[in-house]
Amino acid sequence: MEIKAADVKQLRDKTGAGMMDCKKALTEAEGDFAKAERILKELGLAAAAKRSGRATNEGRIFTAITENAAALLELSCETDFVARNNDFIALGNAIVERVARDNISLEDSEIAEQVKDAISTIKENMSARRAKRIEIAENEKVVQYVHGEGGSIGVLVKVAASKPESLAHDSVAQFAFDCALHVAAFNPTFLSKDNVPSEYVKEQEEIFMQQARNLGKPEKVIEGIVKGKLNKHLSEICFLEQPFVKDDKRSVAQVAADIGKEIGDEITVAGFEYYKVGEQE
Repeated sequence: MEIKAADVKQLRDKTGAGMMDCKKALTEAEGDFAKAERILKELGLAAAAKRSGRATNEGRIFTAITENAAALLELSCETDFVARNNDFIALGNAIVERVARDNISLEDSEIAEQVKDAISTIKENMSARRAKRIEIAENEKVVQYVHGEGGSIGVLVKVAASKPESLAHDSVAQFAFDCALHVAAFNPTFLSKDNVPSEYVKEQEEIFMQQARNLGKPEKVIEGIVKGKLNKHLSEICFLEQPFVKDDKRSVAQVAADIGKEIGDEITVAGFEYYKVGEQE
């Protein structure tokens, strides 16, 4: 069958493999994109998969935090020029604040009308593409971070303490903000190993097993190789297992535990959200 150049490029963009390798994989998979991606992984030619794909359009990420909740919003548009427009920014801030405060859906008629009015004023198509709202308990703190003047990446990180008063400690506040910087920089896929779906783990084990066999490794040592590769892979994609952005000798979880010992409390990272403009979910 004919393999289109656009499909080869899409596979290369997602996996980081070479153009010819992508074409061969698509040919072997008879055009099945998912199967071709797996072939590249089994051959060790694909980079570790991220949760998101490439950015495909323009827009801006907005964040808002209230006493009881926080929200993340992607407002999309056609050009980066409009993404920096003051009216566009005001619209995004107004919508994300409503999502955080009132738990309003993006399908709400009032939001739809606001977007429609902005389109008529700015003269460019736009849409409230997606939003995420997270609740904040008494013993939790959420910090926000939006990267760069263009607002291409937005992050929320939730930190919890056994004692609510610990959240006001300077070291906890700094840790929470540094965690937001960490997420923006490394875009982890999961919070911890416990959050990784069993089917994902199974698939990775099968891929690493095939990789070991491709290298001619004997069956009796393959199990150890697979275990080592899997642990390394999970430490790369799980937030709490990743080397901390400000101290790569310790994991995020270790830094949280050390801060807890210093202030006499238990500090944990309870969750995070990451948006990038145009990412394919």
